[in-house]
Amino acid sequence: MSYNLKFSRYGERAILIEWPEIIDEKILKDILNFKNSIKNYIIKQKVEIINTYNSILINYNLTIDNINDEISSLKTIYNEQNEVESTNASIWEIPVCYNTDFGQDLEDFSNQKKLSKSEIIELHSNEIYTVYFIGFLPGFLYLGGLHPKLYLDRKSTPNLNIKKGSVAIGGQQTGIYPQNSPGGWHIIGRTPIELFVPSQNPPCFIKAGDKVKFRPIEESEYLDIENRMSKSAYQLKPIKQNA
Repeated sequence: MSYNLKFSRYGERAILIEWPEIIDEKILKDILNFKNSIKNYIIKQKVEIINTYNSILINYNLTIDNINDEISSLKTIYNEQNEVESTNASIWEIPVCYNTDFGQDLEDFSNQKKLSKSEIIELHSNEIYTVYFIGFLPGFLYLGGLHPKLYLDRKSTPNLNIKKGSVAIGGQQTGIYPQNSPGGWHIIGRTPIELFVPSQNPPCFIKAGDKVKFRPIEESEYLDIENRMSKSAYQLKPIKQNA
């Protein structure tokens, strides 16, 4: 399926390509397929390609001399590319401790949504989420597929010290903070898994197009995994890989 894309200059060295402004897995597959096609065609040029829910930003190493010719080439690549191919997506099961010591906003979230804590945990951990893109912070996963009962606008006043590994809900999305940082999402739990390790290749083992499922754990298991990870004795492996 092809979309009517919008191509525009984004500064002197970048081009922005936009899809319809909705969160949709078919659009994600089209974005990732086009992203791979661009990489294959512009292999000799040094470019950085970043995707979001409904856009691709191509950052070129040099100033784009003729923007119209470059956009025309990109349109040709898009129109001539093959049908959406498999991205070898993996399904990752992320352990999460939903204890209130780790999910400091769980109580307030429960009151606002008029749901019990156990209902929130069940709804949050029963879904299989799609990784649409990674951004905001290195390794921050933007996950689609949150149950509508858990939708809640971001906080009006952000928390200035969210702990690394915090699992949170913001609007219609859920995500994991890969490092200590400020943020305005509602923290409902925490994972001991390291999502971003600069010394590893790649630094983030999860990629756009992958799936994520959360597995509730007790604090004792959390501390055990955390301890094993600190000694490089624990490695998360995908529970399934789609061919």
